[in-house]
Amino acid sequence: MANVLVVDDAKFMRLTIGNILTKSNHTVIGEAENGKDAVSLYRDHQPDLVTMDITMPEMNGIEAVREIVKDFPKAKIIMCSAMGQQRLIVEAIEAGAKDFIVKPFDESRVLEAVKRVLG
Repeated sequence: MANVLVVDDAKFMRLTIGNILTKSNHTVIGEAENGKDAVSLYRDHQPDLVTMDITMPEMNGIEAVREIVKDFPKAKIIMCSAMGQQRLIVEAIEAGAKDFIVKPFDESRVLEAVKRVLG
């Protein structure tokens, strides 16, 4: 199963997605609450997968995706967004994200996206 970096500024959201992933035998190898920390943790751990919130302090998810993909073009990143952020989702996919999931998280949709992105 995959080593996953979970990135969201809300601890509750990190916990929620972390629980969904660990229940399915994935390992959460790190958590970040902003894009800047996410980029740093990605460089240190090079996880198999990242779940990335879009709206965060310091550096948003789209900027973080660009930064990660610049150095690691094969990075597998799933964006997480609230309803009504379609324009941002398109921007995130153009930046290099592989898929997106909408908050509040639907467990089957999360696992489906993870499975698809990991191949």
